[in-house]
This record gives sequence, C-alpha cells and structure tokens, in this order.
Amino acid sequence: MKQLKILGLVAILAGLIIAPFTQATYGTYVLSSWLVFTVAAMGLNLTLGYAGQISLAQAAFMGIGAYSTALMTMAGLPWIASVVVGMGLCFVVGLILGYPALRVQNHFLAFVTLAFTTLAFLVMRNEEWLTGGIYGLVGVPRPSVAGLSLMDGTRYYFFTLGVFILASLSFWWLVNSPWGRAFKGLRENPIRANSLGVDTRLVTLLAFAIGAAYGGLSGALMAPLVQYIDPMSFTLIISLKILLMVVVGGSGYFFGPFLGAGLVIMLPEFLRFAEAYYLMIYAALVVFLMVVCPSGLLGLLSRGIAAIRSREPAERGDLKEGAQL
Repeated sequence: MKQLKILGLVAILAGLIIAPFTQATYGTYVLSSWLVFTVAAMGLNLTLGYAGQISLAQAAFMGIGAYSTALMTMAGLPWIASVVVGMGLCFVVGLILGYPALRVQNHFLAFVTLAFTTLAFLVMRNEEWLTGGIYGLVGVPRPSVAGLSLMDGTRYYFFTLGVFILASLSFWWLVNSPWGRAFKGLRENPIRANSLGVDTRLVTLLAFAIGAAYGGLSGALMAPLVQYIDPMSFTLIISLKILLMVVVGGSGYFFGPFLGAGLVIMLPEFLRFAEAYYLMIYAALVVFLMVVCPSGLLGLLSRGIAAIRSREPAERGDLKEGAQL
C-alpha cells in the first residue's frame, strides 16, 4: 500500500512537470493559479480542517502577502526577503486575530474573521498612498533565480511548483508532528485535549498564525504571477472560494486542498464550451457534490475504503463456515 502511494505521488509530480509543455500560455497560467490557491487552501485547511477554527480571512492574508511582496520588490528588494517579511507580517496578524477564537466559536468566530476581511479590503482600497487604491499596483516584477529571469510563463510555473512542493512538505511534517496531533485534539474535543496537557490557547493561536502565513505565501506568489494587484482580488468572495476548495476536497485531509483547488480553479475552464451557461452548470455541480458528500471527495473516498475493508472479515468468515460445512 505504501509503495502504491509513493508511485502515485511520483506519477502526479511527473504529470505536473510535463503539464506546462502541453499547454498554451493561458493553460500554464491556470496551472500556476491552481498551485497558488492550493497553498492558500492548505493554510485554511490547517485552521479549519485540523484545528476546527472557522476563518473567512484567508483572502485578506493573501492581500497582505501580495501587497507586501509587490511594494518591496518594486522598491528593488529581492523576492525572498519580501516573502519573509510578508509571511512574518501575516503570522503576527494571524496571531492577533486568533485571540477572539479563545472566546467565541462557530458562526460568531466567522463574523469576526469576516469583519477583518472587510477591514483589510477597506485599507487596501482607501489608502492610495500605500496600495494605489482602486487602481492597484501595476508592473509587479517577477523574481529571478541565479540570474535567470522568470518573466517567461513556463519558468515562473516551475518556480511556483518548487515553492509549492516546499510548502507541501512543510505542511506534511507539521500535521504529522506532535503539533499536528494537538491541532486534531483541539478540533475533536478541546476539553479532553486540555486535560491531557495540550495548551489549547497556544494551539488555537498557532492554527490561525500558521494558516495566515500560508495565505501570505500564496499572495506573494500571486502578485508576480499576474503582475498587477488591486483590492478586488482579495474580497470576501475570494475567501469563500478558498473555503469551497477546502470543503469540496475534504476538510481535515492532507490532499483535500489539492483536489478542491483543482476542481474550483479548473472545472470552470472545462465548462466554457457551455458559454453563458457554464457558471450555472458549475454551481449546480458544486451543490450536487455537497449534497452527495458533505465531507468532501476525500471523505467520500475514505468512507468507501472503510466499507470495503469492513466487508473483508465478514467474507472471510463466510468462506470459513462454508469450508467447515
């Protein structure tokens, strides 16, 4: 079973490497967008799926990361330095935003994060001296690696893929570490987790802070990709879109954001043949999916595998009885 998983991961990685050579410029851009939004969805999956803390602020953190990166790189600073600053800023803001989660839960917490997203949008729109206001920032430069320019779309895709792989490996290590078990304990039963010695206050704050840092990294990748950012790129609609990615793929599953982001980003592109009706078809498919499998696609797959495994002992018992007869 483990060997099959490794072979599957190798096949997926090989497909991601080959994919841009089979696509036109726009296709490569869509693939890069999928990678960018998957990073943001990973952060929300940590906050929501693993720690059980609902957040509608992921787009705001993407905006903080994007504007920080854009302003610093346009001022001549290297991309890596701007990313460190942007992620650090998101981490601190996420830590502060996590404090309301210590007192309020569920839809009350959703309203708090919604208010923060609205506040961030108003700052981006009204502080023209810093963000450019409604006109945004134009001409965000793409980074260079070892003197190699990434202005070409395919090169920037591979750069994004490299950052995506590093972010995924870090996320894998985190959720399989003692911290990951603490996040899951907070989600399942905070009182029991606290009685077992888990500092639930610290874990709650870290869930928001680390998830926010992933959002900042996503924004830092998005700004050079589109080379233009404005406040409308980081509204509540974008937060809901990222939330949909996590829920559709499977909240609390490592590969949930990967699958969910792929469906949310790429499915509309495959439905464009329907012209004016493609958004209606897309919405209907999403509603159907949520009705059939509210735990997401990976949740449905997990239940199917569990059902198959539960049948195997019963079938073996039937065969043994038949042999005795």
